[in-house]
Amino acid sequence: MTTPVNRLRPRRSCLAVPGSNPRFLEKAQGLPADQVFLDLEDACAPLAKPEARHTIVKFLNEGDWTGKTRVVRVNDWTTEWTYRDVVTVVEGAGPNLDCIMLPKVQSAEQIVALDLLLTQIEKTMGFEVGRIGIEAQIENAQGLNNVNAIAQASPRIETIIFGPADFMASINMKSLVVGEQPPGYPADAYHYILMKILMAARANNLQAIDGPYLQIRNVDGFREVAGRAAALGFDGKWVLHPGQVDAANEVFSPSQEDYDHAELILDAYEYYTSEAGGKKGSAMLGDEMIDEASRKMALVVAGKGRAAGMQRTSKFDIPEA
Repeated sequence: MTTPVNRLRPRRSCLAVPGSNPRFLEKAQGLPADQVFLDLEDACAPLAKPEARHTIVKFLNEGDWTGKTRVVRVNDWTTEWTYRDVVTVVEGAGPNLDCIMLPKVQSAEQIVALDLLLTQIEKTMGFEVGRIGIEAQIENAQGLNNVNAIAQASPRIETIIFGPADFMASINMKSLVVGEQPPGYPADAYHYILMKILMAARANNLQAIDGPYLQIRNVDGFREVAGRAAALGFDGKWVLHPGQVDAANEVFSPSQEDYDHAELILDAYEYYTSEAGGKKGSAMLGDEMIDEASRKMALVVAGKGRAAGMQRTSKFDIPEA
């Protein structure tokens, strides 16, 4: 009997690491990122890709990635590298790999093709079938138009990721600063894109991840852009530099006050709906009325806090009769 896979892993900070750089691969193991993805795509020059596959296998098998989701981003299906990326990495380090990230996804069929290839490798190698997840990166208009079908294409899918740089280029957006608002547009140019990705993710119980912010020394700018995605409900964001990791973890975690309040709501609602609490459908928690909708909202915040390892600083006291 196979153990169910946790498809909703913590991903507040998703650290990109070039698969061809052993020094960076070594350093990444000691950083407090929730997820690390070892990159065979944009961060690897074409001539470096074949060797980088073997470097990644070595570091996945021999490195200490405790507490981190381990992901490899392969090249997209329109290139000649994809199948060899997947075969080499999964055959070589499958038991020490959590997900394959597929960039530039444009259709559900591309996810199905990756799923089939992973299944073939798992069966051939004797690995647990279906354990390795898929992260789908949306990077152009066609991918966004098909994002609902993409999100439903395989039970392996764990996340939908926004890839802003390629997306901005694909729609001719007038900006050279990835993640920043284009000049001349008074509103949020990314709102529709982010919400469409978020809706597709949530409708299929997946996580939604925002892409990178390339001005790596501008931590305040990173916080602002990350805060926009977090406010909508995104689960995390890519980080390209160690200096962005702590900021991402903070932005995508609830405040201590919000976390404590969410846990209090859950405890209070459980009590008031019980026999001892009077079997009430709604009740007062201080000056606030709570009900089933409150419980659902509190579950989200409490879940994020628990995943971040937060500890409660208050407790619910049963009212005296």
